[in-house]
Amino acid sequence: MQTVADILGSKGRELWTVKPTDTVLEALRVMAEHDIGAVAVLDGEKLVGIFTERDYARKVVLIGRASRDSAVRDIMTHKVMCVAPDRPVNECMALMTEHRLRHLPVLHQKRVVGIVSIGDLVKATIEEQEFTITQLQSYVTG
Repeated sequence: MQTVADILGSKGRELWTVKPTDTVLEALRVMAEHDIGAVAVLDGEKLVGIFTERDYARKVVLIGRASRDSAVRDIMTHKVMCVAPDRPVNECMALMTEHRLRHLPVLHQKRVVGIVSIGDLVKATIEEQEFTITQLQSYVTG
């Protein structure tokens, strides 16, 4: 069974972050530039939140706030569910499904080392299943 560390190893460990004092517009620029749906919000090296496209849609657009004038700290999700690098992919998928999450920050010794998305987990699951199918086919056809 693959782990979160395996996913980070294959997709890379680049982590895009913003500060709580950054504007929502700055956070959106980072997300657009790197084609990602969420950024970790760090105060120094401490994870204080996560800012996602969902946060933007629900807490800025729907209530008519201005992206230029809103600080990330006022919009971000403060209660962040995180996982350790050794967490199995299937457990993460269950966690994300149960809590309706799309992104999970990965913490190692209280430090953010990456973020995995539901797409990353689905891709890893499909790859693992394809490998198993190939192995079974090879075994059967001998």
